[in-house]
Amino acid sequence: MQYRAILVEKDKSVLNDLANTLKQAKDFEVLSTYNNFNAALGQSSIYNPNLFLIDIDNVEVFKILPNFVEVFPNAVILGTLSVWNADLAYKAQKAGITGCIIKPFTPQEIIDTIKLYGKRGKSKPSRIITFFSPKGRSGRTTLAALLALDLAKKSNESVALIDADLQFGDLPIFFDLEPKHTVVDAAHDIKLLTPTAFAPYFHEVTKNLYLLSSPDRPEYAELVEAPNLVEVVRMAGHIFRYLLIDLPSGFNPISLAVSDFASTNFTVAMINTGLEVAHMKRTLDLFKARRGHMHIDYPVFTRVNPCNDEQKQKLESQIMQPITAIFPNEYNLVSIANSGRILYGLPQDTLMMKTISKLADDIIAGKL
Repeated sequence: MQYRAILVEKDKSVLNDLANTLKQAKDFEVLSTYNNFNAALGQSSIYNPNLFLIDIDNVEVFKILPNFVEVFPNAVILGTLSVWNADLAYKAQKAGITGCIIKPFTPQEIIDTIKLYGKRGKSKPSRIITFFSPKGRSGRTTLAALLALDLAKKSNESVALIDADLQFGDLPIFFDLEPKHTVVDAAHDIKLLTPTAFAPYFHEVTKNLYLLSSPDRPEYAELVEAPNLVEVVRMAGHIFRYLLIDLPSGFNPISLAVSDFASTNFTVAMINTGLEVAHMKRTLDLFKARRGHMHIDYPVFTRVNPCNDEQKQKLESQIMQPITAIFPNEYNLVSIANSGRILYGLPQDTLMMKTISKLADDIIAGKL
């Protein structure tokens, strides 16, 4: 593909260096260069560009960035940064541009970046979804895995799973994988990475679905600090359209920091002794006190018997708020997941899979 590029950069020396680099590349034609954002917007139409490289280190650009997206809807628009800045990258993505790249860059790095964001899907901020449970063995991991598979299939956009259950994560077992990289590697390296360098840390599971694995050994969990893991989530959110994170059970620095950052949090409990309903109510109350009413947590119960509307209403009266979903105890499906066969032959006509499908539809539609 031939890229017809326009460069917009406040620093004249940086602008000259970038232009000279691209002029030597056979796949690129530099149409024009600008120091002024308004001039670039007003004059670029005469060149029919298909690529913009726009300096977003200068915060002035955010007043006009949406106009570039509106005037040039078919062009790739990359924001250029001197160093990775998750806040600026998020603002640029919210404005509707394709993605971001770190200066200085080579022509090949531009091509790789365009390919990376081409797989992502819509030029919108990521949906970051966490899965929390007060105690273990709630069905939380199974829900995260099945929902990720359905989202990847239905949305046709990139979906990533992060196994943040650092001591006892099971997602690699679910998919029968031995990934090369883990959350430990990502958290250790994150301050040195760019989006294109970070993407290979995720193992491709199937079409549109990727996994960042939990550590190989439980003791490695101590090597991951909550702030670094949040930075992992922030950069991953920039390169994947949907990001699902399986959290460790209970309240701890990791589960609290990551769930606070998420746009959607499913709190999952398995009906067993009856105490789980009390645990759910206490958890939702604690989250509400911590995060206020602006942050919505979605309660989910598994192993509900009978799994019907009457039982759902009964549970809702006990926790005193609506329940997002209830799931029956389907031993066959859980057995498939636990044996690493989750990618093969899942029964789609079960109540559990139909409920998963409804959740996926609601997430894609922005209802959750």
